[in-house]
Amino acid sequence: MEKMALRERSIAELENMMLELEHRIEDLENASLKGESEHGAELQYLREEQEKIQKEIFSKLTPYDIVKLARHPLRPLSTDYIGFIVEDFVELHGDKRFGDDKAMVCGLGKIDQEKVLIVGHRKGKSTKDRIACNFGMPNPEGYRKALLKMKLAEKFHLPIITLIDTPGANPDIGAEERGQAHAIAESIYEMCQLRTPIINIVIGEGGSGGALGIGIGDKFAILEYAYYSVISPEGCAAILWKNGEKAPVAAKSLQLTAKDLLNLGIVDEVIPEPLGAAHKDPGKTAETMKSYLLKYLHQLKTIPTDTLIENRYNRYRNIGKYLEI
Repeated sequence: MEKMALRERSIAELENMMLELEHRIEDLENASLKGESEHGAELQYLREEQEKIQKEIFSKLTPYDIVKLARHPLRPLSTDYIGFIVEDFVELHGDKRFGDDKAMVCGLGKIDQEKVLIVGHRKGKSTKDRIACNFGMPNPEGYRKALLKMKLAEKFHLPIITLIDTPGANPDIGAEERGQAHAIAESIYEMCQLRTPIINIVIGEGGSGGALGIGIGDKFAILEYAYYSVISPEGCAAILWKNGEKAPVAAKSLQLTAKDLLNLGIVDEVIPEPLGAAHKDPGKTAETMKSYLLKYLHQLKTIPTDTLIENRYNRYRNIGKYLEI
């Protein structure tokens, strides 16, 4: 009966129940720490109830709910994963043409004993940082910086890992004047030919050409509650229905969730997240991602370079299904 009662509740009602439980658990934990009284049995019961409700919430998620999770303000960013996973990280700056785009982070480091180049979108944490990073929307100099560092990795036979998390490339007039479309196209073209292993992971938002600009590789994975799409649901709704309120309908039609992308053959693997999504336990998410990265690195190292590039090219040529009459 209790399980049926949970199923009948909306996500909003379940979230309110979760909030009440969290407050109650926090109060009891504080009371226990102060030595006022023992609440071990009650805490255990409340935590079990919390887990049940969380599982029920996540069983009801729509594609648009997943988009909102991917944008969660506490969701771990590229810089968080670099801090958790990468040792001896040294950031590299500048595109040697215009400037250093803070919306793109590039650097050298080690994952266990594997030396790698990391390239990722950077959104920033505080309001000041987010403005400086343009909310993770790179300019042309960001893509040119990334490509310059990737060619350096190729020269020294270092695998490349890209962490994708952007609503899209910067669409403003300054970016267009400096060659935004050309910078993304050049990055895609060159990544197809780089003679070193490339691993791509979508960790949050994978929006449009902004994501594709560093999204060509030999292994393409996505976190469970991330998304990857040709356009944002809001943008799609504005074009098709001239109504942003249709975003949930657009999200469903775009088939942008990790599960959809795996079924369509666009991603190779879905990396699981802890119950409640990555922001509930960033450390655990990072450990899971690290194990997948090491697995991919060991697999790709065994493949001859010419075969690697041929497989990479064919992988993208074979995406999509169509009927020829």
